[in-house]
Amino acid sequence: MNGFGRFYMAIMRFKALKEYELRLSKLSKKTREIAGKAIYAGAGIITDAIRKNIEAIPSQDDKAGLIAYNKKTTAPLTDTAKKGLLDGLGITPLEEDNGIYNVKIGFDGYNDLKTKKYPKGQPNVMIARSLESGSSIAEKRPFVRPAINKSRKKAEQAMADIIDRETKKIID
Repeated sequence: MNGFGRFYMAIMRFKALKEYELRLSKLSKKTREIAGKAIYAGAGIITDAIRKNIEAIPSQDDKAGLIAYNKKTTAPLTDTAKKGLLDGLGITPLEEDNGIYNVKIGFDGYNDLKTKKYPKGQPNVMIARSLESGSSIAEKRPFVRPAINKSRKKAEQAMADIIDRETKKIID
């Protein structure tokens, strides 16, 4: 025969494909855990940079702040307000929204400077906003945006390293 009368079928078997499929399945089940580790690591780096910037802002005793407030002049950051910012700075729990994982870095609670207007203490988020953007009684002293800009690449690299390392543990 000239070879045209017979057909040969190639048979291919992928034994490793089943194993690879199992590894991908394990990876899928650990997505939240891996994403959480990476996101918290990146957020921690940025939060540390924000904390460092807060610590670098000069502050004065509370009396100087109250005098400036009563005179309606530019108020300094008070020691109590600065402590409130440092104590109130934190990272929210991991959230998922349509497959997107995230945390928020921000300020919670009140400082210990109680006034007639703020009997529970001044809201830390208000103090942070007035420092970051300025207000009618406080000069602008950005500390969040510069911290993010300075630490972004380091945070992204830490996140990528964790994702690579955790993925490699499952895939390899």
